[in-house]
Amino acid sequence: MSIFIAKVKDNSGKIFKEKIEAASAEQARLVLKNRYVAVGKVSKSSFEIDLTQLQLMLAKVTVKDKAIFSRQFSVMVNAGVAIVRALGILSDQAPNPKLKKALLAISAEVQQGISLSDSMIKHPECFNNLYVAMVEAGETGGVLDEVLMRLSKLLEDMAKLQNQIKSAMAYPVTVGIFAVIAFLGMTIFLIPVFGGIFEQLGAELPLLTRTMLTISGILRSWKVIIPIAAFVGISFLLRTYYKTPAGRLQIDAFLLKAPLFGDLNEKIAVARFCRIFGTLTRSGVPVLQCFDIVCDTIGNQVLVNAVMAAKNDIQQGGMISLAIQKEKVFPPLAIQMISIGEETGELDGMMEKVADFYEDEVEQAVKALTSMIEPIMMVGIALMVGTILLSMYLPMFSIFDQLG
Repeated sequence: MSIFIAKVKDNSGKIFKEKIEAASAEQARLVLKNRYVAVGKVSKSSFEIDLTQLQLMLAKVTVKDKAIFSRQFSVMVNAGVAIVRALGILSDQAPNPKLKKALLAISAEVQQGISLSDSMIKHPECFNNLYVAMVEAGETGGVLDEVLMRLSKLLEDMAKLQNQIKSAMAYPVTVGIFAVIAFLGMTIFLIPVFGGIFEQLGAELPLLTRTMLTISGILRSWKVIIPIAAFVGISFLLRTYYKTPAGRLQIDAFLLKAPLFGDLNEKIAVARFCRIFGTLTRSGVPVLQCFDIVCDTIGNQVLVNAVMAAKNDIQQGGMISLAIQKEKVFPPLAIQMISIGEETGELDGMMEKVADFYEDEVEQAVKALTSMIEPIMMVGIALMVGTILLSMYLPMFSIFDQLG
Protein backbone atom coordinates (compact mmCIF):
# COMPACT_ATOMS: atom_id res chain seq x y z
CA MET A 1 0.00 0.00 0.00
CA SER A 2 1.25 3.49 -0.94
CA ILE A 3 0.06 7.02 -0.34
CA PHE A 4 -1.37 8.93 -3.36
CA ILE A 5 -2.36 12.59 -3.74
CA ALA A 6 -4.97 13.96 -6.17
CA LYS A 7 -6.89 17.17 -6.81
CA VAL A 8 -10.61 16.59 -6.25
CA LYS A 9 -13.83 18.61 -6.43
CA ASP A 10 -16.72 18.05 -4.03
CA ASN A 11 -20.47 18.68 -4.45
CA SER A 12 -20.13 22.35 -3.47
CA GLY A 13 -17.56 22.95 -6.22
CA LYS A 14 -14.65 23.33 -3.83
CA ILE A 15 -11.31 22.06 -5.21
CA PHE A 16 -8.64 20.73 -2.86
CA LYS A 17 -5.97 18.06 -2.55
CA GLU A 18 -6.91 14.70 -1.06
CA LYS A 19 -4.48 12.11 0.30
CA ILE A 20 -5.40 8.42 0.10
CA GLU A 21 -3.73 5.08 0.79
CA ALA A 22 -4.14 2.45 -1.94
CA ALA A 23 -2.35 -0.39 -3.70
CA SER A 24 -2.11 1.49 -7.01
CA ALA A 25 -2.99 4.80 -8.65
CA GLU A 26 -5.91 3.12 -10.46
CA GLN A 27 -7.36 1.83 -7.20
CA ALA A 28 -6.94 5.28 -5.61
CA ARG A 29 -8.77 6.89 -8.55
CA LEU A 30 -11.65 4.40 -8.29
CA VAL A 31 -12.12 5.08 -4.59
CA LEU A 32 -11.92 8.87 -5.04
CA LYS A 33 -14.38 8.84 -7.93
CA ASN A 34 -16.93 7.24 -5.63
CA ARG A 35 -16.50 10.07 -3.09
CA TYR A 36 -16.13 13.23 -5.18
CA VAL A 37 -17.64 14.88 -8.26
CA ALA A 38 -14.36 15.13 -10.17
CA VAL A 39 -10.87 13.68 -9.71
CA GLY A 40 -7.74 15.16 -11.26
CA LYS A 41 -4.32 13.60 -11.77
CA VAL A 42 -3.41 10.95 -9.19
CA SER A 43 0.26 10.91 -8.23
CA LYS A 44 2.25 8.94 -5.72
CA SER A 45 3.37 10.87 -2.66
CA SER A 46 7.14 11.41 -2.54
CA PHE A 47 7.09 11.47 1.26
CA GLU A 48 5.62 8.52 3.11
CA ILE A 49 5.71 8.43 6.87
CA ASP A 50 7.33 5.24 8.15
CA LEU A 51 5.33 5.58 11.33
CA THR A 52 2.14 4.85 9.39
CA GLN A 53 3.59 1.61 8.07
CA LEU A 54 4.72 0.67 11.56
CA GLN A 55 1.25 1.32 12.96
CA LEU A 56 -0.21 -0.81 10.19
CA MET A 57 2.09 -3.71 11.03
CA LEU A 58 1.38 -3.52 14.77
CA ALA A 59 -2.38 -2.92 14.48
CA LYS A 60 -4.75 -5.77 15.31
CA VAL A 61 -8.40 -5.88 14.33
CA THR A 62 -10.28 -6.70 17.53
CA VAL A 63 -13.71 -8.27 17.95
CA LYS A 64 -14.98 -4.86 19.07
CA ASP A 65 -13.69 -3.21 15.85
CA LYS A 66 -15.54 -5.76 13.73
CA ALA A 67 -18.72 -5.46 15.82
CA ILE A 68 -18.84 -1.67 15.40
CA PHE A 69 -18.12 -1.92 11.67
CA SER A 70 -20.82 -4.59 11.19
CA ARG A 71 -23.48 -2.56 12.98
CA GLN A 72 -22.67 0.64 11.07
CA PHE A 73 -22.49 -1.24 7.75
CA SER A 74 -25.85 -2.90 8.44
CA VAL A 75 -27.54 0.43 9.19
CA MET A 76 -26.17 1.99 6.00
CA VAL A 77 -27.15 -0.97 3.79
CA ASN A 78 -30.63 -1.03 5.35
CA ALA A 79 -30.95 2.71 4.62
CA GLY A 80 -30.32 2.07 0.91
CA VAL A 81 -26.72 3.33 0.72
CA ALA A 82 -24.76 1.56 -2.05
CA ILE A 83 -22.25 -0.99 -0.73
CA VAL A 84 -19.28 0.73 -2.39
CA ARG A 85 -20.22 4.11 -0.97
CA ALA A 86 -20.88 2.62 2.47
CA LEU A 87 -17.47 0.94 2.48
CA GLY A 88 -15.84 4.21 1.43
CA ILE A 89 -17.52 6.15 4.24
CA LEU A 90 -16.68 3.51 6.84
CA SER A 91 -13.06 3.29 5.70
CA ASP A 92 -12.72 7.06 6.19
CA GLN A 93 -13.82 6.87 9.81
CA ALA A 94 -12.22 3.52 10.71
CA PRO A 95 -9.81 4.15 13.63
CA ASN A 96 -7.92 0.90 13.04
CA PRO A 97 -5.37 1.31 10.19
CA LYS A 98 -5.43 -2.38 9.26
CA LEU A 99 -9.22 -2.41 8.97
CA LYS A 100 -9.09 0.88 7.03
CA LYS A 101 -6.64 -0.63 4.53
CA ALA A 102 -8.80 -3.75 4.08
CA LEU A 103 -11.99 -1.71 3.55
CA LEU A 104 -10.30 0.45 0.89
CA ALA A 105 -9.16 -2.66 -1.00
CA ILE A 106 -12.58 -4.33 -0.65
CA SER A 107 -14.35 -1.16 -1.84
CA ALA A 108 -12.19 -1.04 -4.97
CA GLU A 109 -12.80 -4.72 -5.77
CA VAL A 110 -16.57 -4.48 -5.22
CA GLN A 111 -16.62 -1.48 -7.54
CA GLN A 112 -14.99 -3.71 -10.18
CA GLY A 113 -17.80 -6.29 -9.85
CA ILE A 114 -16.35 -8.75 -7.34
CA SER A 115 -18.77 -9.94 -4.65
CA LEU A 116 -18.39 -8.63 -1.10
CA SER A 117 -17.68 -12.07 0.40
CA ASP A 118 -15.06 -12.91 -2.25
CA SER A 119 -13.33 -9.61 -1.50
CA MET A 120 -13.45 -10.09 2.26
CA ILE A 121 -11.97 -13.58 2.15
CA LYS A 122 -8.72 -12.03 0.86
CA HIS A 123 -8.29 -10.27 4.20
CA PRO A 124 -8.29 -13.06 6.84
CA GLU A 125 -6.57 -10.78 9.37
CA CYS A 126 -9.80 -8.75 9.44
CA PHE A 127 -12.57 -11.14 8.36
CA ASN A 128 -12.37 -14.83 9.29
CA ASN A 129 -14.27 -17.77 7.76
CA LEU A 130 -17.22 -17.18 10.10
CA TYR A 131 -17.64 -13.59 8.94
CA VAL A 132 -17.21 -14.39 5.25
CA ALA A 133 -19.66 -17.32 5.35
CA MET A 134 -22.38 -15.19 6.94
CA VAL A 135 -21.84 -12.34 4.48
CA GLU A 136 -22.03 -14.82 1.61
CA ALA A 137 -25.29 -16.22 2.99
CA GLY A 138 -26.65 -12.67 3.31
CA GLU A 139 -25.70 -11.83 -0.28
CA THR A 140 -27.26 -15.05 -1.60
CA GLY A 141 -30.52 -14.57 0.31
CA GLY A 142 -30.73 -10.82 -0.30
CA VAL A 143 -30.76 -10.09 3.42
CA LEU A 144 -27.26 -8.67 3.86
CA ASP A 145 -28.39 -5.96 6.30
CA GLU A 146 -30.08 -8.52 8.58
CA VAL A 147 -27.06 -10.82 8.50
CA LEU A 148 -24.71 -7.94 9.29
CA MET A 149 -26.89 -6.99 12.25
CA ARG A 150 -26.74 -10.59 13.50
CA LEU A 151 -22.99 -10.53 13.01
CA SER A 152 -22.66 -7.37 15.07
CA LYS A 153 -24.77 -8.94 17.84
CA LEU A 154 -22.67 -12.12 17.74
CA LEU A 155 -19.41 -10.18 17.87
CA GLU A 156 -20.70 -7.94 20.68
CA ASP A 157 -21.63 -11.05 22.71
CA MET A 158 -18.19 -12.53 22.08
CA ALA A 159 -16.51 -9.26 23.09
CA LYS A 160 -18.66 -9.10 26.23
CA LEU A 161 -17.60 -12.63 27.20
CA GLN A 162 -13.93 -11.78 26.64
CA ASN A 163 -14.22 -8.58 28.66
CA GLN A 164 -15.86 -10.41 31.57
CA ILE A 165 -12.94 -12.81 31.78
CA LYS A 166 -10.31 -10.08 31.34
CA SER A 167 -11.85 -7.76 33.91
CA ALA A 168 -12.23 -10.60 36.41
CA MET A 169 -8.58 -11.61 36.02
CA ALA A 170 -7.25 -8.04 36.04
CA TYR A 171 -7.20 -7.78 39.85
CA PRO A 172 -5.41 -11.11 40.57
CA VAL A 173 -2.87 -10.45 37.81
CA THR A 174 -2.16 -6.92 39.07
CA VAL A 175 -1.78 -8.10 42.66
CA GLY A 176 0.45 -10.96 41.49
CA ILE A 177 2.74 -8.58 39.60
CA PHE A 178 3.08 -6.26 42.61
CA ALA A 179 3.73 -9.28 44.84
CA VAL A 180 6.60 -10.42 42.60
CA ILE A 181 8.03 -6.88 42.52
CA ALA A 182 7.81 -6.63 46.33
CA PHE A 183 9.48 -10.04 46.75
CA LEU A 184 12.33 -9.15 44.38
CA GLY A 185 12.80 -5.72 45.97
CA MET A 186 12.97 -7.06 49.51
CA THR A 187 15.14 -10.03 48.54
CA ILE A 188 17.62 -8.12 46.39
CA PHE A 189 17.93 -4.87 48.38
CA LEU A 190 16.72 -5.42 51.97
CA ILE A 191 18.05 -8.87 52.89
CA PRO A 192 21.71 -8.14 51.92
CA VAL A 193 21.71 -5.12 54.29
CA PHE A 194 20.61 -7.26 57.23
CA GLY A 195 22.99 -10.02 56.11
CA GLY A 196 25.95 -7.63 56.34
CA ILE A 197 24.88 -6.52 59.82
CA PHE A 198 24.55 -10.13 61.05
CA GLU A 199 27.98 -10.98 59.61
CA GLN A 200 29.62 -8.06 61.46
CA LEU A 201 27.98 -9.08 64.73
CA GLY A 202 28.98 -12.72 64.24
CA ALA A 203 25.46 -13.94 64.87
CA GLU A 204 24.57 -17.58 64.33
CA LEU A 205 22.07 -17.64 61.48
CA PRO A 206 19.08 -20.01 61.51
CA LEU A 207 18.18 -22.17 58.49
CA LEU A 208 15.43 -19.81 57.25
CA THR A 209 17.78 -16.81 57.23
CA ARG A 210 20.55 -18.77 55.48
CA THR A 211 18.04 -19.90 52.84
CA MET A 212 16.84 -16.34 52.16
CA LEU A 213 20.44 -15.08 51.95
CA THR A 214 21.20 -17.83 49.43
CA ILE A 215 18.18 -16.85 47.33
CA SER A 216 19.25 -13.19 47.55
CA GLY A 217 22.77 -14.09 46.43
CA ILE A 218 21.45 -16.02 43.43
CA LEU A 219 19.17 -13.15 42.37
CA ARG A 220 22.07 -10.68 42.57
CA SER A 221 24.53 -12.85 40.59
CA TRP A 222 24.77 -14.27 37.08
CA LYS A 223 23.17 -17.48 38.39
CA VAL A 224 19.77 -15.79 38.10
CA ILE A 225 20.05 -16.53 34.38
CA ILE A 226 19.61 -20.26 35.11
CA PRO A 227 15.97 -20.15 36.39
CA ILE A 228 15.07 -17.52 33.78
CA ALA A 229 16.53 -19.65 30.98
CA ALA A 230 14.77 -22.73 32.38
CA PHE A 231 11.42 -20.88 32.44
CA VAL A 232 11.87 -19.56 28.88
CA GLY A 233 12.97 -23.00 27.65
CA ILE A 234 10.02 -24.81 29.22
CA SER A 235 7.61 -22.20 27.82
CA PHE A 236 9.12 -22.59 24.34
CA LEU A 237 8.91 -26.39 24.51
CA LEU A 238 5.28 -26.28 25.65
CA ARG A 239 4.34 -23.89 22.83
CA THR A 240 6.15 -26.06 20.29
CA TYR A 241 4.47 -29.19 21.64
CA TYR A 242 1.06 -27.45 21.57
CA LYS A 243 1.46 -26.86 17.84
CA THR A 244 1.59 -30.62 17.23
CA PRO A 245 -1.76 -32.49 16.89
CA ALA A 246 -1.03 -34.80 19.84
CA GLY A 247 0.22 -31.96 22.02
CA ARG A 248 -2.75 -29.72 21.29
CA LEU A 249 -5.17 -32.55 22.09
CA GLN A 250 -3.38 -33.46 25.32
CA ILE A 251 -3.07 -29.89 26.63
CA ASP A 252 -6.65 -28.97 25.67
CA ALA A 253 -7.90 -32.12 27.42
CA PHE A 254 -5.99 -31.06 30.56
CA LEU A 255 -7.50 -27.55 30.36
CA LEU A 256 -10.98 -29.07 30.43
CA LYS A 257 -10.12 -31.13 33.52
CA ALA A 258 -7.90 -28.61 35.33
CA PRO A 259 -8.86 -27.73 38.93
CA LEU A 260 -10.86 -24.49 39.28
CA PHE A 261 -10.49 -23.52 35.61
CA GLY A 262 -11.61 -26.75 33.87
CA ASP A 263 -15.35 -26.22 34.34
CA LEU A 264 -14.99 -22.57 33.28
CA ASN A 265 -13.13 -23.53 30.09
CA GLU A 266 -15.84 -26.05 29.20
CA LYS A 267 -18.64 -23.51 29.67
CA ILE A 268 -16.81 -20.92 27.57
CA ALA A 269 -16.31 -23.42 24.71
CA VAL A 270 -19.93 -24.63 24.82
CA ALA A 271 -21.27 -21.05 24.90
CA ARG A 272 -19.09 -20.11 21.92
CA PHE A 273 -20.15 -23.22 19.96
CA CYS A 274 -23.87 -22.67 20.51
CA ARG A 275 -23.73 -18.91 19.88
CA ILE A 276 -21.86 -19.24 16.59
CA PHE A 277 -23.79 -22.31 15.39
CA GLY A 278 -27.16 -20.71 16.16
CA THR A 279 -26.24 -17.46 14.41
CA LEU A 280 -24.92 -19.29 11.34
CA THR A 281 -28.01 -21.49 10.91
CA ARG A 282 -30.36 -18.54 11.41
CA SER A 283 -28.45 -16.64 8.72
CA GLY A 284 -28.98 -19.44 6.20
CA VAL A 285 -25.56 -21.10 6.24
CA PRO A 286 -25.80 -24.87 5.49
CA VAL A 287 -25.54 -27.07 8.58
CA LEU A 288 -22.47 -29.02 7.43
CA GLN A 289 -20.67 -25.78 6.61
CA CYS A 290 -21.61 -24.51 10.08
CA PHE A 291 -19.68 -27.40 11.62
CA ASP A 292 -16.55 -26.53 9.62
CA ILE A 293 -16.74 -22.86 10.61
CA VAL A 294 -17.39 -23.62 14.29
CA CYS A 295 -14.32 -25.88 14.37
CA ASP A 296 -12.17 -22.89 13.34
CA THR A 297 -13.47 -20.75 16.21
CA ILE A 298 -14.28 -23.09 19.11
CA GLY A 299 -10.73 -22.96 20.51
CA ASN A 300 -10.38 -26.45 22.05
CA GLN A 301 -9.17 -29.49 20.12
CA VAL A 302 -11.12 -31.99 22.26
CA LEU A 303 -14.38 -30.24 21.36
CA VAL A 304 -13.26 -29.82 17.75
CA ASN A 305 -12.77 -33.58 17.45
CA ALA A 306 -16.21 -34.16 18.98
CA VAL A 307 -17.84 -31.69 16.57
CA MET A 308 -16.13 -33.24 13.52
CA ALA A 309 -17.22 -36.73 14.64
CA ALA A 310 -20.76 -35.39 15.02
CA LYS A 311 -20.56 -33.92 11.52
CA ASN A 312 -19.70 -37.34 10.10
CA ASP A 313 -22.74 -38.87 11.83
CA ILE A 314 -25.01 -36.09 10.54
CA GLN A 315 -23.79 -36.67 6.99
CA GLN A 316 -25.18 -40.20 7.36
CA GLY A 317 -28.57 -38.91 8.48
CA GLY A 318 -28.16 -38.70 12.25
CA MET A 319 -29.41 -35.99 14.62
CA ILE A 320 -27.08 -33.30 15.96
CA SER A 321 -27.97 -33.92 19.62
CA LEU A 322 -27.45 -37.69 19.36
CA ALA A 323 -24.18 -37.24 17.47
CA ILE A 324 -22.84 -34.80 20.08
CA GLN A 325 -24.07 -36.96 22.97
CA LYS A 326 -22.10 -39.92 21.61
CA GLU A 327 -18.82 -38.05 22.10
CA LYS A 328 -19.51 -37.45 25.86
CA VAL A 329 -17.90 -34.02 25.85
CA PHE A 330 -20.82 -31.58 25.95
CA PRO A 331 -22.81 -31.11 29.21
CA PRO A 332 -26.09 -33.11 29.39
CA LEU A 333 -28.17 -29.93 29.76
CA ALA A 334 -26.84 -28.50 26.50
CA ILE A 335 -27.52 -31.79 24.68
CA GLN A 336 -31.11 -31.96 25.98
CA MET A 337 -31.86 -28.37 24.94
CA ILE A 338 -30.37 -28.93 21.47
CA SER A 339 -32.49 -32.09 21.15
CA ILE A 340 -35.65 -30.10 21.98
CA GLY A 341 -34.66 -27.52 19.39
CA GLU A 342 -34.35 -30.21 16.73
CA GLU A 343 -37.70 -31.75 17.65
CA THR A 344 -39.54 -28.42 17.54
CA GLY A 345 -37.76 -27.13 14.43
CA GLU A 346 -36.30 -24.20 16.39
CA LEU A 347 -32.67 -25.32 16.49
CA ASP A 348 -31.18 -21.87 15.89
CA GLY A 349 -33.29 -20.25 18.60
CA MET A 350 -32.58 -23.03 21.09
CA MET A 351 -28.84 -22.83 20.35
CA GLU A 352 -28.89 -19.13 21.19
CA LYS A 353 -30.81 -19.84 24.43
CA VAL A 354 -28.17 -22.42 25.37
CA ALA A 355 -25.49 -19.83 24.61
CA ASP A 356 -27.28 -17.24 26.79
CA PHE A 357 -27.52 -19.75 29.64
CA TYR A 358 -23.85 -20.77 29.54
CA GLU A 359 -22.65 -17.19 29.13
CA ASP A 360 -24.52 -16.37 32.35
CA GLU A 361 -22.92 -19.45 33.91
CA VAL A 362 -19.49 -18.21 32.80
CA GLU A 363 -20.17 -14.81 34.36
CA GLN A 364 -21.17 -16.40 37.67
CA ALA A 365 -18.23 -18.84 37.56
CA VAL A 366 -15.77 -16.00 36.91
CA LYS A 367 -17.15 -14.02 39.85
CA ALA A 368 -16.95 -17.07 42.12
CA LEU A 369 -13.41 -17.84 40.95
CA THR A 370 -12.32 -14.24 41.53
CA SER A 371 -13.81 -14.18 45.03
CA MET A 372 -11.93 -17.42 45.74
CA ILE A 373 -8.60 -16.27 44.30
CA GLU A 374 -8.52 -12.89 46.11
CA PRO A 375 -8.24 -14.23 49.70
CA ILE A 376 -5.80 -16.95 48.57
CA MET A 377 -3.55 -14.29 47.04
CA MET A 378 -3.82 -12.10 50.15
CA VAL A 379 -2.78 -15.04 52.34
CA GLY A 380 0.04 -15.88 49.92
CA ILE A 381 1.38 -12.30 49.98
CA ALA A 382 1.13 -12.18 53.79
CA LEU A 383 3.08 -15.47 54.06
CA MET A 384 5.71 -14.20 51.62
CA VAL A 385 6.27 -10.91 53.45
CA GLY A 386 6.06 -12.64 56.84
CA THR A 387 8.66 -15.22 55.82
CA ILE A 388 11.11 -12.54 54.67
CA LEU A 389 10.65 -10.46 57.83
CA LEU A 390 10.88 -13.53 60.06
CA SER A 391 14.13 -14.57 58.40
CA MET A 392 15.53 -11.12 59.29
CA TYR A 393 14.27 -11.00 62.88
CA LEU A 394 15.19 -14.53 64.00
CA PRO A 395 18.95 -13.77 64.15
CA MET A 396 18.17 -10.66 66.21
CA PHE A 397 16.60 -12.79 68.91
CA SER A 398 19.79 -14.87 69.23
CA ILE A 399 21.86 -11.65 69.32
CA PHE A 400 19.69 -10.25 72.13
CA ASP A 401 20.08 -13.52 74.05
CA GLN A 402 23.87 -13.28 73.74
CA LEU A 403 23.87 -9.67 74.90
CA GLY A 404 21.55 -10.52 77.80
